[in-house]
Amino acid sequence: MVVNASGRASGQKAHLYMPTLKENDTHCIDFLYSLSSRDGASPGTLNVYVKVNGGAQGNPVWNASDTVTEGWVKAELAISTFWPNSYQVIFEAVSVQGHPGFIAIDDIRVLAHPCRKAPHFLRLQNVEVNVGQNATFQCTAGGKWSQHDKLWLQQWNGKDTALMVTRVVNHRRFSATVSVGDTSQRSTSRYRCVIRSDGGSGVSNYADLIVKAPPTPIAPPELLSVGATYLWIKPNANSIIGDGPIILKEVEYRTTSGNWVETHVVDSPTYKLWHLDPDVEYEIKVLLSRPGEGGTGPPGPPLVTRTKCAVPGSVPMESLQNTPYEEKIFMQWKAPNETNGIIKLYEITYKALSSLDPSADLTTQRGQVFKQRNETHHLFVGLYPGTTYFFTLKASTNKGFGPPVTTRITTKIAAPMMPEYESESPLNETETTITILLKPAQSRGAPISSYQLVVKEVRKSKTRRAASEAPECFSVPVSFRNASILDSPYYIAAELPPSSLTVVQPFTVGDNKSYGGFWNPPLSPAKSYSIYYQAMSRANGETKINCVRLANKGASTQDSDAMEPEKQVDSTVKMAGVIAGILMFIIILLGVVLTFKRRKLAKKQKETASSSTQQREMGPVTTADKSTTKVSTLHKDDPFSTSNQDLNGFNSSQPSLSQPSLTLQSFPYGGCESVEISYQTGQFQPAIRVADLLQHITQMKCGQGYGFKEEYEALAEGQTAPWETAKKDENRNKNRYGNIIAYDHTRVRLQLLDGDPHSDYINANYIDGYHRPRHYIATQGPMQETVRDFWRMVWQENSASIVMVTNLVEVGRVKCVRYWPDETEVYGDIKVTLIETEPLAEYVIRTFTVQKKGHHEIRELRQFHFTSWPDHGVPCYATGLLGFIRQVKFLNPPDAGPIVVHCSAGAGRTGCFIAVDIMLDMAENEGVVDIFNCIRELRSQRVNMVQTEEQYVFVHDAILEACLCGNTAIPVCEFRAIYYNISRLDPQTNSSQIKDEFQTLNIVTPRVRPEDCSVGLLPRNHDKNRSMDVLPADRCLPFLISVDGESSNYINAALMDSHKQPAAFIVTQHPLPNTMGDFWRLVFDYNCSSIVMLNEMDAAQLCMQYWPEKNSCCYGPIQVEFISADIDEDIINRIFRICNMARPQDGYRLVQHFQFIGWPAYRDTPLSKRSILQLVRRLAKWQEQYDGGDGRTVVHCLTGGGRSGTFCAICSINEMIQQQNIVDVFHTVKTLRNNKTNMVETMEQYKFCYEVALEALNSF
Repeated sequence: MVVNASGRASGQKAHLYMPTLKENDTHCIDFLYSLSSRDGASPGTLNVYVKVNGGAQGNPVWNASDTVTEGWVKAELAISTFWPNSYQVIFEAVSVQGHPGFIAIDDIRVLAHPCRKAPHFLRLQNVEVNVGQNATFQCTAGGKWSQHDKLWLQQWNGKDTALMVTRVVNHRRFSATVSVGDTSQRSTSRYRCVIRSDGGSGVSNYADLIVKAPPTPIAPPELLSVGATYLWIKPNANSIIGDGPIILKEVEYRTTSGNWVETHVVDSPTYKLWHLDPDVEYEIKVLLSRPGEGGTGPPGPPLVTRTKCAVPGSVPMESLQNTPYEEKIFMQWKAPNETNGIIKLYEITYKALSSLDPSADLTTQRGQVFKQRNETHHLFVGLYPGTTYFFTLKASTNKGFGPPVTTRITTKIAAPMMPEYESESPLNETETTITILLKPAQSRGAPISSYQLVVKEVRKSKTRRAASEAPECFSVPVSFRNASILDSPYYIAAELPPSSLTVVQPFTVGDNKSYGGFWNPPLSPAKSYSIYYQAMSRANGETKINCVRLANKGASTQDSDAMEPEKQVDSTVKMAGVIAGILMFIIILLGVVLTFKRRKLAKKQKETASSSTQQREMGPVTTADKSTTKVSTLHKDDPFSTSNQDLNGFNSSQPSLSQPSLTLQSFPYGGCESVEISYQTGQFQPAIRVADLLQHITQMKCGQGYGFKEEYEALAEGQTAPWETAKKDENRNKNRYGNIIAYDHTRVRLQLLDGDPHSDYINANYIDGYHRPRHYIATQGPMQETVRDFWRMVWQENSASIVMVTNLVEVGRVKCVRYWPDETEVYGDIKVTLIETEPLAEYVIRTFTVQKKGHHEIRELRQFHFTSWPDHGVPCYATGLLGFIRQVKFLNPPDAGPIVVHCSAGAGRTGCFIAVDIMLDMAENEGVVDIFNCIRELRSQRVNMVQTEEQYVFVHDAILEACLCGNTAIPVCEFRAIYYNISRLDPQTNSSQIKDEFQTLNIVTPRVRPEDCSVGLLPRNHDKNRSMDVLPADRCLPFLISVDGESSNYINAALMDSHKQPAAFIVTQHPLPNTMGDFWRLVFDYNCSSIVMLNEMDAAQLCMQYWPEKNSCCYGPIQVEFISADIDEDIINRIFRICNMARPQDGYRLVQHFQFIGWPAYRDTPLSKRSILQLVRRLAKWQEQYDGGDGRTVVHCLTGGGRSGTFCAICSINEMIQQQNIVDVFHTVKTLRNNKTNMVETMEQYKFCYEVALEALNSF
């Protein structure tokens, strides 16, 4: 193109348009140009434009106008326009008036290689910023930089920015940055980099500058809930003005009257603003942020709301403390944690709910009390004894009362009110009898349980009781025979049931008959007596007694009291001297006789262990009586076994019934009564007869001023012997605890290892057993550093049993390392191989072989791991531990070395195990136990054995339970013969040993207190219970996990162990119409794979069908889908598929429903033993197939009692037969009743368990 500029007006233009190009990436265009004129002035301007994608032409990227060229000059265009963009090069000649000449362009070429002189740009990247922020582009070019080069940023519409400062990166690359200032509003614009050098120009691609507006909510936050000190909101961030994405949500709030502002980050769909002031108006806004600096938008529209009025929170439940008395209750509490202002007043209302005394009128037993803010206690008076009161307590401020807290408190029962007697004159009197008139007493708080006639010998003393002074009653029931042994001044002559004394009637003291197990012997004519009449009430572990003196009987011989006073004093002095001499001689003689007798008695006691059963006095034993004095045992000659005598007290039937081995007077098992201890504080009985153990423990738990606490504190605490070796620096890291280490005189000395003079130490001590020195080794749980030493000790001592009374980790702390292998492992030079693992509900038995390097001998060893000792305290009941101890005894070889016993420290639980084991041996062989001295001896051999008072009491309770219950396990090989023997009726007593066993079971079944079932007693849970008399204990509750609206997490159900699996059963009632959803939540939440139904459907008892017969149905959140059904004899099998519709991601589960139809409602037991056994086996097969034997089973009958307990017992007995070749019905039912007292309710059901066991053995 040649343009003649001569004669042209200024600004006239000529254009040369090149074809549109789409070259890949960076490429080069070069051309020749010429500016010539006659006068040497420039004829005009030559501009070059690069237009992209048909867009705006923009400003020139290259121009020439200043000088005239000498001939043709070459220039280059380095264009970096990347695919798929297209571009067009436009050449423009612009004339200047008055300057003739020519503007020419020639030889335009697109080169296949980069430009040699013009720099090429790298790709320019897009830039995104938020409104108001600086936007910076980075222009980077390849080529050499010259200080004469000019580089700028060119906008799409042609506007250029100022020149940029350039930085050299290296000899072939340089870069420059430029800031774009116009980011004040949301927009998108395009920029490119341009450079002009001596050789031409370079042009980059266009990049976008995107200016985003930070987000702002359109709507104010949504108010979900309002409280006095909180506001619960939903930010409403879905509808916004501005740009996303939203990466941060914040809540900004302030009081409408204040100028402070607080901002909180929100990380959930809803947010709760805490710790606000009550009754204050708040303004709440939501802030949203997007990525990048300045990405937080302005707050959205405000939510203006007010917190609720400032009523206070509830009084802390844990602060409620009460002390009940007979007619008073003292209550104290603390102020609410959230006072929400100044507490002005407390309001307490109360009303009587129920009384142990059916004759009590409770209609007026209600009231209301107001207390000032500083009065956080009150004494309620005028209450009725033995009555449960419902208290409601709430606090108030100026805004009103807060929510109430409720509690139930029962007053103590009071002693009965004795009838009034005008005089102490008897109706009749002979030399050996005295007849008195008995009147019924008035109960106060609890029904009268018995009446007693007490005969007290009047002995001469210098101090005499005033006639008007109330008599002291007789809390310890001493029989006539025991009175002479104990030198007691009184004895119980008769015990009468309340039913026999409803009206006034005479009674003859000394008629030589027996009443309630006490002999009423003839009175001695030579003695003076006072006759007392006392009434006794028992309830809730309390015993209260009141008494009155009815008559005095003088001696028939002349009494020295008739002497004149002067002579009487002289006579007394003379007689005292004579008596003192005689007494001294008698004491010396008695000492010698007792020494010989004690030695003979120790020999004889082993042969006559059953003679520890002390029959209450029945008068002279006739020939007929002698046949009934033999103690009936359970299954073999067991000194701990019991008969059908009620341990709670007095025989109300025939006086000739045989007594149990633990005839413990009137002290109920597990009961508590206020009695006086029979020995002085600080003097410990060296030994207690098994027959007196229950009375002793009851006294120790309830004694006035002396009991277990004082006795335990009398034991030596801490170090009592040298332990120098354990304290050496080389041995410190071998001790788990610095204060429980090995005494020198009893420590186990390991054989030294070569080159290690300190390798003989291990934290372990020998402990003597019952007449067996070094029968045990008490040691700490192995640490990582001592595992090898532990196995060295086991091999060296030839131990065949390891007893472990801890879990590896408890409360998040390591108590013992795992010192045994999964298969085979070598510890030092001891190779240990696991042969068998036998898991049971409360313990695990592992069998190992042990071999030492260089020895051919292979030994078998068992580890007995007790897994059910709780993390805190002691077990609720000793049943499981006693079975564990018996198993250790049975399986430990008689010729083996010491039994290795350990817990974590090797002191507390270890001491409990050893003490119980020793005392059971002592009780069996001597008929006595000496717990205090046993533990004192244990502590002389290892520090702090039996480490807490709680453990000390537990040892007593465990021994008592063992003595009461005995060993009732029967080997399978002997079961048939023993069963027929114990089920045979005794023609004289019309009883059997199974019946005696069941009565003992009823006696030792734990009594449930209201506080044990506090969750079931909550008002909101009342309608979930079929009967308020059948409630599960809190500690056995399976709390529901899945959510169902406002429904609570309570269900009337209890977790039960089988023989080999903890919590294998969940026993519950038939679902009520309002608890069907809870029932299926229970099945789902606890991964139950089976349901066993043992009752019939009955609309009258609200026993409805709770499953679908076809298709599916939702019960609460659980969808139950019917799969299949079939019937076989007495069992209907159904299979369901269940799913939690609130959490479908948890998937489906299969459940088999076994409906047993062979148990009519009118029968205590099923019609067929074979069919119930078939049900047990089908259940076991399904569990094994579906859950590998680990699934839980829901078992229900009408109330979750007798039938369910019987079925669970049969399942456990079946497992016991298969796993251990024994049958122990008593232990099985006792274990179930520890968790729910109505398991196996009747004698027929108990006997049926034996019959099914026999049926199972016959079917093998």
